[in-house]
Amino acid sequence: MSLVLRTFGESHGAMVGGVLEGVPAGLKLDLDFIQTEVNRRKSVNAFTTPRQEEDKIEIVSGVFEGVSTGAPIGLLVHNKNVRSKDYDTLKETFRPGHADFTTFAKYGIRDHRGGGRSSARESVIKVGAGAIAKLLLKEVGIEVASGVFGVGGVQAEELDFEHALSSPIFSLDKNAQEAQQEAILHAKRAGDSLGGVVLVRAHGRTLLGLGEFADRLDARIAYAMMGLNGVKGVFIGKPQAASMQGSAYNDALGLHGFKSNSCGGVLGGFGNGSDLVVWVHFKPTSSIALPQESITTQAEPTQITLKGRHDPCIAIRGSVVCASLLALILGDFVLSNTHARLNQIKACYGY
Repeated sequence: MSLVLRTFGESHGAMVGGVLEGVPAGLKLDLDFIQTEVNRRKSVNAFTTPRQEEDKIEIVSGVFEGVSTGAPIGLLVHNKNVRSKDYDTLKETFRPGHADFTTFAKYGIRDHRGGGRSSARESVIKVGAGAIAKLLLKEVGIEVASGVFGVGGVQAEELDFEHALSSPIFSLDKNAQEAQQEAILHAKRAGDSLGGVVLVRAHGRTLLGLGEFADRLDARIAYAMMGLNGVKGVFIGKPQAASMQGSAYNDALGLHGFKSNSCGGVLGGFGNGSDLVVWVHFKPTSSIALPQESITTQAEPTQITLKGRHDPCIAIRGSVVCASLLALILGDFVLSNTHARLNQIKACYGY
């Protein structure tokens, strides 16, 4: 059994949606929790996009009387607050930093309205599906949390995932939050944007052994995070690893587990039982209000000034999506671990 999510839809289309396959029958789906997770991603305030979508998530299949049936779970979110006219000037012009140029080069056609399929709008479905994965992980004692570690170079000195839940920018450090917020607003007022670093953590003894020889836990995490809009780097464990000596980096092993966690919870592609620690680096938002040089679809030089509603720092809402992606990955490996040994298979059939 595999937990697999397939999504569809565009930024300014009628809806975005997805199909989540592999959820075992009998999982009670807390709809309020799922909607709360989606609302966290929406998070409309001075530090995010002004686009105010309702983001009401609909579960249209795979659930009966609040419990998963084992059938594919269908998720839908309707787009109700689009302003496609803001993108009329981009019909024949490529936006710097976006997928406009590359997708047009591949397909010879593109949806210029908000980036179409290349928009991060699709991530709302990943959060909805990730919430279901979190409910599954809760059944086996795994918790996933995330927060913003750094914004524009302003970094946290303390890590408080509980504080991140209530922070308007999901900051991990209440003492660094004000400076991070001011950096975001300063860039926004200047018509510019900022990059950021997100920290994602998973905790629970069930993490031990998650992963496969041909499908490494760390490789899957890196692949999923790098597939998220705006992510340019992923690191697992201690970020200073490349400049350390083995004697300082190696995690000593005692009778009660590892005495440190430089490896970030992964050894040889398998979870080692320690907390899983993932750093995700987001580039500055590509959509900025400053004039930029570009070319048209006819290969003519031009200058553009973008309109529309954009996040000044995509790492903020991206932190919610990163946690959802990690939950989906861990949920998949939890399911595959149930038949890793012959005795597990025999026990399932009463032998």
